[in-house]
Amino acid sequence: MAFRRLTHLKIYEVIADQIKEQILEGKLQPGTKLPSTRELSESYGVGRSTVREALSALKAMGLVEIRQGEGSYIRRLEADDLPMPGLESFLLTKETVLELLEARQALEAANAALAAVKRTEEDLQQLKAILDEMEQYLGEEQQGEKYDLLFHMTLARATHNPIMVRLLETISGQVELAIRQTRRLQLYSKTPAATRLWLEHKQIYEAVQKQDAELAQHQMKLHLYYVEQVLVRHLPDTSA
Repeated sequence: MAFRRLTHLKIYEVIADQIKEQILEGKLQPGTKLPSTRELSESYGVGRSTVREALSALKAMGLVEIRQGEGSYIRRLEADDLPMPGLESFLLTKETVLELLEARQALEAANAALAAVKRTEEDLQQLKAILDEMEQYLGEEQQGEKYDLLFHMTLARATHNPIMVRLLETISGQVELAIRQTRRLQLYSKTPAATRLWLEHKQIYEAVQKQDAELAQHQMKLHLYYVEQVLVRHLPDTSA
């Protein structure tokens, strides 16, 4: 793939736009594996966090699939794919971010309740394994972010409803992009906050394990309310 070297940080929009252009022009075909985050970082001359934000933008647009432990791949777009917003929509206002968080809370609360009813023993084993990994990496921002997202996606899959999974992928991709830096700084890189997050995920797991749909929904709402309060305190005011 072609690269145009960049000289400034915080330019994930430009990187994402370049990759998007190559996809639309057919230079990057569906199924193509993108270079690693390290390789992209070196090629564009930017930090890895900037590359991760660009990949998150492409994921939210439905152009890229990020597979944990494998890398990023160009997606094959199907006729029934949900329409995704253009790159410019990621310059979100504080109000829009709050609306995204509100939508996420409603969806994830429903996921938790449904998973409590429909989960299998295999689902429980996967969730427990993620919790164990999360506990080992408390205070490590990259690993904390990875296992947090993995827990929520695995819980969505435990609903055994592919539409719920797809909706969460769409919303989470945009929330992840809009608040990536704030969330990392305040939630994953500080051990006390990371420990609280782990305990809240554990409480959700225990409710799902008991097949208590009402309790699972309640614990999820408490968890996301805490996350929202942290984020709201640090989101820039764009109303002016």
